[in-house]
Amino acid sequence: MTRGPAAAVLAQLRRRSETLATAESLTGGLVGHLLTSVPGASASYLGGVISYATRLKATLAGVDPITLAEHGPVDARTAAEMAIGVCRTCQADWGLATTGVAGPDPQDGHPAGEVYVAVAHPADGFVRVEALRLSGDRQAVRDAAATEALALLLSGLETQAVAPTPHSRIQT
Repeated sequence: MTRGPAAAVLAQLRRRSETLATAESLTGGLVGHLLTSVPGASASYLGGVISYATRLKATLAGVDPITLAEHGPVDARTAAEMAIGVCRTCQADWGLATTGVAGPDPQDGHPAGEVYVAVAHPADGFVRVEALRLSGDRQAVRDAAATEALALLLSGLETQAVAPTPHSRIQT
């Protein structure tokens, strides 16, 4: 995988003097790895949480336990709350989250490759979630999820640079 999207994200964050934190589930730290592979990442990337277990999505990533009980860990709402929650946990401007099923087997009725990535800038009420249906083996799904998450964040940074969004929206 290339550092291209990670480097572009960090350059935008640096230009804006803003910070980022990540909440990762199926990617297991891969997004953080891509970000920290870029020299100078520490200027904008604060760190994150790996909330692989469902209960950690509530305790570390800030997901409301009711959301988890009603919708489960593989859901757009869960991804959105992870992105918002990690901002609070890490005191970051931006939050980026990944949740889904890497495979090879389905999980709780969700097929391998069902992934949700989310980006949030809570100060502006900006939240965007993208539902993905990824194919390939477990590593291919994880790699694609990390790349798509960074692309969503880059898009959010570019959107917010032009016109801040006054209300949250979850798009799937």
